[in-house]
Amino acid sequence: MHALVEETLRAGPLTIAVARPADADALIDEARFAEDEFMPYWAELWPSALALADAVAHRDLRGTRAVELGCGLGVPSVAAALVGADALATDWAPEALEATRANAARNGVTVETLLVDWRQPAPLLDQAPFDLVLCADVLYEPRNVDALLALLPRLANEVLLAEPGRATAAAFFERLEPTWIVGRERDVTLLRLSAPARER
Repeated sequence: MHALVEETLRAGPLTIAVARPADADALIDEARFAEDEFMPYWAELWPSALALADAVAHRDLRGTRAVELGCGLGVPSVAAALVGADALATDWAPEALEATRANAARNGVTVETLLVDWRQPAPLLDQAPFDLVLCADVLYEPRNVDALLALLPRLANEVLLAEPGRATAAAFFERLEPTWIVGRERDVTLLRLSAPARER
């Protein structure tokens, strides 16, 4: 069992209580890395997650379904639930889903979770379509670009993407289909499909 750090975050008008591992590096598992280059990225409180939670916190999501890809500690998903969304948090790390459920409970909300790898997205597609996709700093590896480009239009017509300027993100935006309208909402990228999402 790893030691936890508890803190209180501000996201727009929301106050969100979060617990995270005190030392993410201590969670590195060489066997898991050798299997699929797995790193415990989920255990960090990334600035992009805070920016995305802030953008979400300024929306009224009552009556909507939101899905977060690569949820990590689940801060944007918790924010979505706090402003009324039926939130689903997804990650390929079981520990991330456990942390997200615990953080949701800390804030008096429920966030559903789903263990899924974007390269094998059938369990996630079974639950589509959603009203909104949430992504915080998910373009940190080149292999994520293809997977995300293929997946997003099958999930929803609107995406909030918080991205800190990683080199891999440039490839994503260069290859983004022209059916996506790119804008900004607060400090994150807003993507909207100008045509109906393609057949799921």
